[in-house]
Amino acid sequence: MNLTLISDTHFQHEKLYLPGGDMLIHSGDLCKYGTEDEVVVFLEWFEKQAYTHKIFIAGNHDWFFEIYDKTYIDKILPPSIYYLNDSGIEIDGFKIWGSPIQPEFCDWAFNRKKGAEINKHWKLIPKNTDILITHGPPFCILDQTNRNYNAGCEMLLKKVKQIKPKVHVFGHIHEAYGMLEKDKTIFVNASSVNSNYQLVNAPIVLQI
Repeated sequence: MNLTLISDTHFQHEKLYLPGGDMLIHSGDLCKYGTEDEVVVFLEWFEKQAYTHKIFIAGNHDWFFEIYDKTYIDKILPPSIYYLNDSGIEIDGFKIWGSPIQPEFCDWAFNRKKGAEINKHWKLIPKNTDILITHGPPFCILDQTNRNYNAGCEMLLKKVKQIKPKVHVFGHIHEAYGMLEKDKTIFVNASSVNSNYQLVNAPIVLQI
């Protein structure tokens, strides 16, 4: 399975060069302001990309997906696109789970308090997950800010260590873009923009 991984495009998606392939994954912050108009434009673009499977989750800028219920969201979703919100799908034998949740910070969308509140979301992640998509990173893995602060979630790290997915893709911390392999999991911070919201990072492509 050929994966192309992107995140945090912040309504600059049309600047990206995408090579095409089996699966395109966007791990949140597709919007700048989180409006329905932005979402519709993004989905029109996302649907046209040359991939067999297209999957995305929301991020903290994507207010539309927290404000509106599933019934309304489903009405604007093209049938060829999978939107995951604490939910999963199976494609060609790969079990995929996506969650937009991140630790509380400045009252953004999908923020949850650390502790029991956020952990109830991580408890939903199935043990047999192959590809995990979250908006935020796990603690101390591609999560360091420009101020040398590790902004990832400790409880998410604990869950990832338990289930050991083949791939864990996220974004959120723009300045920590990159990929590393640890304990048999490939971790990818796929942020497309840098800390100045300039789209400078290439999509990350890998084979699993």
